Amino acid sequence: MPNYRMDRTGEDIMRELTAILRTVKDPRVTGTMVSIVRVDVTRDLSYATVYISSMSGIEAAKEAVKGLKSAAGYMRRELGLALKLRHTPELRFVADNSIEYSANIAATINRISKEVSHDEDN
Repeated sequence: MPNYRMDRTGEDIMRELTAILRTVKDPRVTGTMVSIVRVDVTRDLSYATVYISSMSGIEAAKEAVKGLKSAAGYMRRELGLALKLRHTPELRFVADNSIEYSANIAATINRISKEVSHDEDN
């Protein structure tokens, strides 16, 4: 299967899972702002690894992963209904700290730029 098709399928799964994520009622998922960072799909479409991140940090993402693992059957069924795939992949959820990491980088850049502009003013 061509690589661009795998990328497109991964993007389709990510888009649909983002919509399905809003319907999950588990308090571990709804308690924090959780987002799907990326989705990696195996070549045979049997597994989809879904990377979850939270603004509240890696611990909140790990709690959300626990809630998503318990809702995986529901999400897989909804994904199968939304996408017309011959085989709906099994969902694997992994906590990721990329949102927290990028927020820290942005804060560091802002702090440095303020220090530089303050030094230039003096």
